[in-house]
Amino acid sequence: MRTALLQSSGRPGSTVENLKVLDEAAGRAAAAGAGLLVAPEMFLTGYAIGDDIARLAEPADGDCADAIAETATRHGLAIAYGYPERAGDTVFNSAQLISADGTRLANYRKTHLFGCFERDHFTPGDRQVVQAELDGLRVGILICYDVEFPENVRAHALAGTDLLLVPTAQMHPFQFVAESMIPVRAFENQMYVAYVNRVGQEGEFEFVGLSTLAGPDGVARTRAGRGEELVFADADPAFLAASREANPYLKDRRPGLYGSLV
Repeated sequence: MRTALLQSSGRPGSTVENLKVLDEAAGRAAAAGAGLLVAPEMFLTGYAIGDDIARLAEPADGDCADAIAETATRHGLAIAYGYPERAGDTVFNSAQLISADGTRLANYRKTHLFGCFERDHFTPGDRQVVQAELDGLRVGILICYDVEFPENVRAHALAGTDLLLVPTAQMHPFQFVAESMIPVRAFENQMYVAYVNRVGQEGEFEFVGLSTLAGPDGVARTRAGRGEELVFADADPAFLAASREANPYLKDRRPGLYGSLV
């Protein structure tokens, strides 16, 4: 499945403008043959927007989700995007996957919140593995800091995730995560990992870009630079099956030895 990674911070504070940016990117991605477009963490509203997070938060089936479903249907591709999700009085840092026919396939709430900023504005989710079937691939979702916990990615591997989507807001000086950790996560868990970042200065944060899609061989299929970009790579089920057959990590596990880890 050809996958488009939208590396952009959009227009922080404006869902209207961010929906336009997403629509334009969806048109370009579809024209390039992509079946999936992935946008960064909190793309819908912006990340460092303070109390506007709560003001702009919407339910998973809110007006913006409807608008993105219309965009997905019009351009004929699936879209995954980060946003602040409101559920009653609670706000989650969430990511949602919508299919090319406008169906909401999966909604994931970030389980590991990073730093005081996120802990002040969000409640952590409590569901580790969220998946959906898309074009012959089992697609899973994590958000940013979640992927830095090997337990999270291994849980996805054991649940059969083929392509792990990771909308992120990766900031300086932690660019080694994009450069080194993501290819290793893909290799040690035998999956594709699409890590899609914000860029530039936003409030106190400097986002580093470097979005990538890494394969089960640990090789980056594409890597963006430090500016706004739309980059593409393929998640190939046949290559994934061959890699899993050749790589013994998951077969050679000895779970009986790991009880002390939890």
